[in-house]
This record gives sequence, structure tokens and C-alpha cells, in this order.
Amino acid sequence: MADIKVLEAQQWVNATYGAVPGYVRCPEDGRTAWSTMFSLTRALQHELGITSLSDSFGPTTLSLLAQRGDVGPGYSKPNIVRIVQHALFCKGYWGGTVNGVYGQQTLTAVAQLKSDMGLGGDGTVPPKVFKALLTMDAYVLLSGGDEQVRAIQKWLNSRYLAKSTFFVIPCDGHYSRDVQKALMRALQYEFGVPEDQATGNFGPTTQEGLRTHPVSQEQSGVFVQLFSAACVFNGPVPDDTIPGNNSLPVRAVFKSTFDADLKRFVEFFQRFSSLPVTGYGDYPTWAQLLVSSGDDTRPATACDTRFHISVTRAQALRAAGYTVVGRYLDEDASSTLDKELQPGELEAIFAGGLRVFPISQYNARLLGDFTYEQGYQHALRAHARAAGYQFNRGAVIYFAVDYDATDEQIDSNIIPYFRGVQAGLASQGKWYIAGVYGSRNVCARVTDEAYARFSFVSGISWGFSGNLGFPLPANWSFNQIKEFSFVAGSDRFDLDRVVHRAGSDPGVGPEGVGGQQSPVDAYLRYIDDLYATAVRYGKGDPNLRVAEFLRYPTYVDLYSGWQNLIGDVDRDWIAYAATKGPARVNRYADPGYGVDIGVDHFGATVNAVLLRGTGSGTTADRGDFGGWGGDLATFYGEWRANGTEYASGYAFCAERLAKINVCSSFPFNDLVEDVDGYLVGTAVRAGTPINTAVRDHLTGGCLSRFRRFVDLRHGGRADNVIATARSLLGNAGDTELAALRTAAIKKTGGWDALLPGHMPDSKLDPFLQGYADTLLGLVGQENARRARLG
Repeated sequence: MADIKVLEAQQWVNATYGAVPGYVRCPEDGRTAWSTMFSLTRALQHELGITSLSDSFGPTTLSLLAQRGDVGPGYSKPNIVRIVQHALFCKGYWGGTVNGVYGQQTLTAVAQLKSDMGLGGDGTVPPKVFKALLTMDAYVLLSGGDEQVRAIQKWLNSRYLAKSTFFVIPCDGHYSRDVQKALMRALQYEFGVPEDQATGNFGPTTQEGLRTHPVSQEQSGVFVQLFSAACVFNGPVPDDTIPGNNSLPVRAVFKSTFDADLKRFVEFFQRFSSLPVTGYGDYPTWAQLLVSSGDDTRPATACDTRFHISVTRAQALRAAGYTVVGRYLDEDASSTLDKELQPGELEAIFAGGLRVFPISQYNARLLGDFTYEQGYQHALRAHARAAGYQFNRGAVIYFAVDYDATDEQIDSNIIPYFRGVQAGLASQGKWYIAGVYGSRNVCARVTDEAYARFSFVSGISWGFSGNLGFPLPANWSFNQIKEFSFVAGSDRFDLDRVVHRAGSDPGVGPEGVGGQQSPVDAYLRYIDDLYATAVRYGKGDPNLRVAEFLRYPTYVDLYSGWQNLIGDVDRDWIAYAATKGPARVNRYADPGYGVDIGVDHFGATVNAVLLRGTGSGTTADRGDFGGWGGDLATFYGEWRANGTEYASGYAFCAERLAKINVCSSFPFNDLVEDVDGYLVGTAVRAGTPINTAVRDHLTGGCLSRFRRFVDLRHGGRADNVIATARSLLGNAGDTELAALRTAAIKKTGGWDALLPGHMPDSKLDPFLQGYADTLLGLVGQENARRARLG
């Protein structure tokens, strides 16, 4: 949105300096952007007598400003005061008249700016604050920011700004490259590194400083503060002590004393990062918090290489402690590296005692290598190669982004490429699951927006912008940390050491090739056996009995609200099935996306549909609440609990709803369970036995699940999705449903959470739109695949 005061700034700077040699005009559009800040920077340089103008506010500009003293009342250069005032306008701190006079309004605005930066003092502008003023950095909490992160940013500014090589960093609540570098410099200052040598790089001096400054429980001081700051930046981490859980993240708090709570976070972080769980800040933990490679000397049980693996090489790798190796399925026709997997090589790898994880890479080092169509074609080639080597269904293939892609490039090319990959794999029946190789940022964003199952992180490239200021993705399976020459006798070849996360992608072993098995085969047999057991039980509808057993005990005894929603289960049946039925299966891997599916949640949704209906038109009912509606209510509560960081409900949905990589009360696997439960429940209500409905869905129907859900429940219309969600959150006709909804909202939002019925439409509508756009975006990806197939 255009701002008249920003427009005035643009018009003034262009009119005043447009004829100055080296000045670059900014657009006069009323929108704050780097172009406006660059023009103001060049204007300042001209006022300081610099003849070679630049967008960069460098040492010369800083030095000449310092010679003149802080900008304040009585300053001798009115145009420099005007530059300050216009820049304050652009940052939202100024509402007076720009006149070149440094009066009380300017003093007040600058004092507020400095306070937001974490700085004290009067309302004058010292050189480093002037430099910060002419950036696009924010000093107030932005959407999605974290108050703990902002507190650290302000603390770093206040403690270290006097250092010659430290400059004002943003105070917006977002962990970023600049904030990461600032933390590293802070550590270097505290280690005693001379200011001019404090580069923010993870060099030998910094590494030695970390080794000699471990922190542990009951210690206090600046190193505990810096350590806890690094913990906050790298959090939250998932609580993986509960299988399949990603809604109860463990968070750190910025503090100066290493207490029991910080120790608890460290233990979770170490477990999450595959480090020894010591509970204190030893060197490997410091390193893992600070750089993407972490301690590159730590033990690693995985590796990858472009060289062929013979039985002898596999045996040597196994003897060196490696258990799984990454190999390339194929290579670009123009390549001369001869890196692709060869006939007989899989057998050699297995014979040597190793497993393998397949990688797909065709150049992948330039932006032009990534388009939707290329992703689609690469997926077809990867499928053909994997099938040719007889990899079983469900194997994860890691598609590579082997360069430092920026956020803009991820938007423009990388995400479309991976959507093409997903469509290409789906066109072949989704035999194989898409993973991603790249920087932390690439992996996290591809996971969130194109639903890659696992991440193979290029942590070795610690200088990548996509690895600085980004935590390890929640779905990481492999982390590449060091390249070296592996030597076994007279044999030598290049190898990458890779940390493998326990419980993630296991890679493919000899049992994973040569057959047609699907990852859901065992689950389908389980449903068949359970249905047969219910038929033998002979009491009531066997479909209902199966749904009851699937949801028990979680959605009966643990979540007691289900008693009010759909009632109790047949306890005699539960006892009968426990003794005469198949061994219980709690989770399975979805054949479409590879995510872990909770059988109990799916079963509860089916049960609710069977007993309470499938909803009618745009009016939500208890059947809806038993699936997507209950999750939407808890997610609404989560939004209200994070209202300070997310004023916009749309932004909250865009960043937190239906994600694999984000800790959320409504993650992607929950949405899949809701949608699948609705579709299977609907099929059963239409007369299909539940075991047949599950089989039909998971052996083909799941590839169009979101489209079919929107078509069946919402008539295929976006406005119906919004209207039904509004009904679910605001329907007062069913008092029992209203009570359940309130309980769900307050569970995640707190007892003072504002209920939807009291929320103004102007604030609730964007939240509903965010939910609808998330669901419809998934439909769009399915439709794009259908259109591609013709």
C-alpha cells in the first residue's frame, strides 16, 4: 500500500539530488523499498562531500559522519536532518513536518527508534544508528517473529554496539544471517579476539574458544547468555519421545543462569541433532548450534559419494563405522563424472553390509536447471531408474538443489520444480517418495510448500546463505558435514561424511529391492484381519466395530471429549479383538507423501462420520468436528495464543497450517488423517465395507484425496470451504458442539482466548481464507498433475 509520506521522501530526494553525478533515482510509488534507502544513502554521501556515490553505507561514510558528531538539535547540515526525517518516515517513526530542523518531534522519534533497537541514550543519531536507519531492517516485532529472539537481538545491540566491527542488527524477532553473524562476533569478542579480527566466521580461534568454554547447569554469566541465545535461535525442536508427535515443541528461553529448564532443552536438542545426550553445552553442542556442519569430526554412520562402490569398498566403509551410503541413480547426459549407480553395484553394497539412499541430480547447480517441467521429467527418469533397479515402493529419492538458492529463487523456481517432481512421481502411481537435498532453507521450504518427506541437508556448505540463520529442518534424515579422501589400503576415493538421524529414513537394504511390496501392505492386511475379526464377533456393524478399535484407547480414554462427541466404544468388542484379532498397528507411512499416519486419529474421524454424518452443505456438524473441524478449532486457539507474533490469521495459516517441518497443532499428517477419514467414512456410509474402502483409497484414491474431499464435502467451491469453516467455528445451534469447540480452542489458546463468535469479521475472515487457501492449494497441485496427464 502506498504511503503519502514515503512518496514525499522519494519526490524530495529525487528532486534534490537527481542532477548529482552518481545519484540513482528511486521509484516514486510511495512504497518503502531498498531503492529508496539506497537513494537516501547516496544523498547523504553527497552531503558529506563524497564524489564516488554508492548504495553501500561503508567505512568512508561512517567515518565522515563521525567527524561531524551525532546528528541532533542545531546540526549544521539541514539536508542531512531532512534525510534523517525522511528515513524515519519510511520506517514508520515520524509523523511531523520535514523541515530540516531537529526539533522535539525528531528527538522523540529517534529515541523510540533507539529504544526499539535496544539502545539507550538521547534522541540524537550516532553514525551506526544512521547506518541502520538507511536499511530495510525492522526494529519492532514482525509477523511470525518471536519475542525471545527479539529480546536477544536488543541485548546484542546494547552490549556490543560499541565494538568497532559490530553494527546494529534487526530487532524483528526473526533469526537471520545477520543475527547469526552477530552472535558469532559476540562470542569472538568474549573470547578476547581483537575487534578487527572478529569476522563472525567459524574458524580455528573460535573453535578453540568454544572448546575452552563449555557451559553446564548452575553456571551463570555471559557465556550462558550466548549459549541460551543460540538455543533459542535453533528452536523449537520436536518432542520426539512421543511417536509421530510434532505438536508439542520444546523451546528454550534466553537467560543468564543454566537451570534445569535449559538443561532439558539441551537434551532434546542433542537428541534431535543426533549428538550424545549430555545435557550441557560441550563443544559438539556449541558447534551444532552455530554452524550447519557442526563438529565435522563427530561420529557419522552415513556417507555419500560419486564413486562406484565395490564389495571391497563397501566392506571397508562398514569397517570404518558407516552403515548407509548415498548413490546417484543417474546423471546428466553431458556429465563426464560417471557417477551413476551401475548394474551389480547394489548387490555389492548389500554384500558389504551397507544400505543405500538414492539421489537424483541432473546438474542442479544453476537457477535455470529448475522448472516445473524439468521437475516432472526428472521424476519420470528417477522413477524409471529406481524401478529398473527394482527398488520397492516407498523408497525415498532425494532430488538435489546443489547451489545456494535464495528465497526469491526458491519462490520462482525451486518450489515449482519440486511440485513437478511430486506430479511426475504421482503420474507413475507414487511408487517412490520425494525427498530433498539442499541447504537448510531449501530443505525447510520445499518440505513446507512441496511436501518433501525427508531432508538431506548440505550442512557441509556452512557458508551458504541458506545455512546461516536457519535451524536444522524438523524432518532431516541425513546431514552432510565433511568431504575427505577415504583411504583403505591402496584404494583412495572422495567421500562425504553424513550424520544419519535415528528413526528417520533408514535407506534401502536388501529387503527393499526385488519385490512389489508397498509400505501400506502390512496395514491393509491388518485392516482385513480386523474386519474379519469384527464379523466373527457378530455384534453390531463390523465397520463401526473396526473404527472403534482403531480409535481406542487414545480417542476414548485419553481424549475424553470424544465420549461427548460420539459416545463410548463397545468394551466387550475391544476385549474380544485384543485377544482374538491381529496385533495392533498404530502407524503407517502414507503412500502418497510418505508421512506417518496415526491410525487412532484416522479411526476417530471415520467413527465420527459413521455416527454423526458427513456434514450438510455449508452447515458444520459433529461429524465435521470429529475430523477437520476439531483440528481447525484447536488451530484457531493456537493462533490466539500467538496473537502477538501473528496479528494476521492468514499469515498464521500460511506459515503454520498443514506443514511437515513446523511444530503445529494442525500439521500436514493430521490433515491427511482428517481427509482420509472423511473419504473412507463416506464410502462406508454408501455401502462399501471399511476394509475395501481403505484399500481402494490407499492403492490409488489417495493421489486425489484433497480434490475429492473438497468436491464431496464442499461442492468443489472455495466459498463453501470458507462458509463451512465459519459455521464450524461459530455455529451456536448445537450447544454440545459449542462446548466441545470452546474446550478445543481453550486447550491450545488458554482460558482467556477470544472465541470466534466474539472476533470481528475483519480479523476472522483472513484466518478462514488462510485455511481455505491451504486446502485449495493442495487441490491445485493435484489438478496440475491431472492437467499434465491430459
